[in-house]
Amino acid sequence: MNTSGSLTKTSKTRTWLSALWALLFLYLFLCAINVMGAGLKGVGKGSDWLETIIAQGTNPLVALLGGVFVTSVVQSSSFTTSLIITLVAAGQMEIETAIFAVMGANIGTSITGLIVSLGTMRIKRQFRRAYATALMHAIPNILTVLILFPVEWISSVMMGNGRGILANIASWAADLIGFGDVTKPTNPIKVITKPIVNLVQGTMESIGGDGSLGASVAVAVCGLLLLFISLLFLVRNLKGAVLTRLEGLFSTVFFRNDFVAWLSGIFSTISVQSSSVTTSLLVPITGAGAVKLKRAFPFLLGCNIGTTVTGVIAALANPTHAAVTVAIAHVLFNFCDNTIWYPLRRIPIRMSKAYSRLACQSPKWAFIFLATVFIVVPIIGLAITEWLFF
Repeated sequence: MNTSGSLTKTSKTRTWLSALWALLFLYLFLCAINVMGAGLKGVGKGSDWLETIIAQGTNPLVALLGGVFVTSVVQSSSFTTSLIITLVAAGQMEIETAIFAVMGANIGTSITGLIVSLGTMRIKRQFRRAYATALMHAIPNILTVLILFPVEWISSVMMGNGRGILANIASWAADLIGFGDVTKPTNPIKVITKPIVNLVQGTMESIGGDGSLGASVAVAVCGLLLLFISLLFLVRNLKGAVLTRLEGLFSTVFFRNDFVAWLSGIFSTISVQSSSVTTSLLVPITGAGAVKLKRAFPFLLGCNIGTTVTGVIAALANPTHAAVTVAIAHVLFNFCDNTIWYPLRRIPIRMSKAYSRLACQSPKWAFIFLATVFIVVPIIGLAITEWLFF
């Protein structure tokens, strides 16, 4: 009996220690995302290259791909949409161009989850689930753009004011809204991770020079390394008894049913003001088996709704009709994303599972997806549209 009691105490102690280590590496994981983002933002510090990329040219596909690229670089669709809305409020970007760029931001935000999923590649079963989760975020966003982008482009050509359906509906809605000053809430994730971000930045700048390109690149690389290391140990400490308890918590509270999972995605994204953080955090948790894929999907849809709140706040902080129009268009785009793909959820879920099985058999397919979707297709699309229309 004594031996049994001693084993039980030892087991509980190990569970608590694993939980504490998991919390530590969760914190470092969040730090890694912000460190990487700070470094990449620093690469463009002192120049207007981010704004130039988004607002370049009259080709809507350029604006779309600009939104994808900038969001991929800064690892935050909230930052990109806020930047876009600020440019619109300042009169430096047309409403229609801004709406196409916002569509691109929705695709770009899925890259973070795809990168995070690669950190679980060593263990096939975990990688299959984690990569499927990342794909369930990317595929609906890409498919929604494939549907709405041509509709918006064609309707903008057909309508007399040069704006598409989304822009006109959003403009009408903006007419009904009174503008008032709004204070942007504090991002709690940035607050708690700021000491680590400042430490890494300060160390790299003391070596490479304050504000130098080399220091910013070094910060980004440190963030990437920290992300993979923290992810590795986070997943390792989530196994066993900790995973069993988390499964119970998630299944009975945050992921009890689809509606609760959807609400959890909305409010968790609003609370941290970053869908990149919430979706990237879900990837290793689902990979570890704590959350079922069918429950992860509505959560990811909710994250897309939650991320629009930052844009609304940015618009109300710069209360012009054009800025509010773009913010409302962002909400409408993600509302369409939710209303299209939740009823048809079997399509993106099955596509994600099928491709994740393929990538699990040969990891090269994960890299092929990234290269095809974010490099090859955009280059071909730009070449065709510039040749045909511009």
